[in-house]
Amino acid sequence: MSSSQPSVSIVVPVRNEADNIAPLIAEITAALDGRWAYEIIYVNDGSTDATGERLAAIMAQRDNLRQLRHSRSGGQSAAVRSGVRAARGAIVATLDGDGQNNPAFLPDLIAAVEKGVNVGLVAGQRVGRKDTGFKKFQSRVANKIRNAILQDGTRDTGCGLKAFRREVFLTMPYFDGLHRFLPALVRREGFDIAYVDVIDRPRHSGVSNYGFFDRLWIGIMDLAGVWWLIRRKKPTPEVTEVKA
Repeated sequence: MSSSQPSVSIVVPVRNEADNIAPLIAEITAALDGRWAYEIIYVNDGSTDATGERLAAIMAQRDNLRQLRHSRSGGQSAAVRSGVRAARGAIVATLDGDGQNNPAFLPDLIAAVEKGVNVGLVAGQRVGRKDTGFKKFQSRVANKIRNAILQDGTRDTGCGLKAFRREVFLTMPYFDGLHRFLPALVRREGFDIAYVDVIDRPRHSGVSNYGFFDRLWIGIMDLAGVWWLIRRKKPTPEVTEVKA
C-alpha cells in the first residue's frame, strides 16, 4: 500500500472486538481500494482482549492502517474524536467496529460529501435493522423525542456510518455522546445534511458494549444541553481584515 497523503480517513472506534478486526478491514479495503488515497484509523478504546494484537499483525502488512489506543475506555464519542483529530484526510468517514455497518456504503457517503457544496455531514440511515425488537423500539422512541425537540430532520442518528469534512467536525463542541447529535450541531453551524440509506446487518461476533439504561439519563441531559446550544447560537458575522 502507498503511504502517500490520504484524502480520506476511515475512523473505526472499537472496544473488545478482536474477532471482528480482520473481516472488517478486508471489507473496507475492498470498498475503497483504487478509488481514493485513504487511511484506516482504528481507535482501540481500552480493549482488554486481543484487539490490539490483531491490529498490530495487520499493520505489519498494511502501511495505511493506524492504531490509536486509549489507556482506558472513554466511550464512542471520545474514540471518534481521537480518530478525527489524528486524521490526515480532509474527509473523514466513520463506522462501528462490530461489523453491523457495511463498508460497501462508504463510497456513497464519501462521494456525497465531495459533491455537496455546503454539505457538512452525510449520515447513514439504517433500513432493515437486525437489532432486537426492544432495541429497535427504544431507538424509535429516542429518535422521535430528539427530532421533536431539536428538529434536526434526521430519523436515525445512531447509525455509525457517517462522512463529514474534518474541519467541520473540529468546530463541534465536544461532550460524551456527541456522535448522536452531529446532525443538529452541524445544522447549527450553517451546513446542510445529506442522507444515504444503508442496509443494517447482524454483528460478526461478540456482544454489544453499549446498554440502554446506563445511558438513558445521560442522554436526556445531553438532549437538554444541545437544545440550549442551538437556542444560544447567534449568526456568525462575516470577518474582513482592514488594511492600512
